[in-house]
Amino acid sequence: MTREPAVELHLRITVSPGRLDDFFAFLREAIPYYESPGGITVRLLRNVNHDHRFIEIVTYSDRAAYLRDQERVEHDPTMLQYLRRWRELLAEPPVVEVYEPTPAD
Repeated sequence: MTREPAVELHLRITVSPGRLDDFFAFLREAIPYYESPGGITVRLLRNVNHDHRFIEIVTYSDRAAYLRDQERVEHDPTMLQYLRRWRELLAEPPVVEVYEPTPAD
C-alpha cells in the first residue's frame, strides 16, 4: 500500500513588537487544538536575522487531512476564534504557502 504524500502549509509571519511572550503563550494553548484531529503536526522556525519573524509549518499526513482541516479553518467556531487571536498578534498579514512533494521525491 502506497502512502499519499504529506502536505505542508507554511505561514510566514512577523509578530508585533512587544508581543513575543503573548505569541508563545498563545501557541502553547493553540497547538494542541490545531493538532487534535490527528494527522497534523505544527512546528515553528525563527528567522536567525530577525527575532520577530517566523515560519509556522503545519504538516498534514496526507491531502485528505489537509482538506479536512481547511473545512475546520473555514467553519469551526473554535478554530475561527483561535485564528482571530493569532492575527491580532501579528504586525502584518501572514504569507500563506501550501507545498506538497514533487514526483522526484
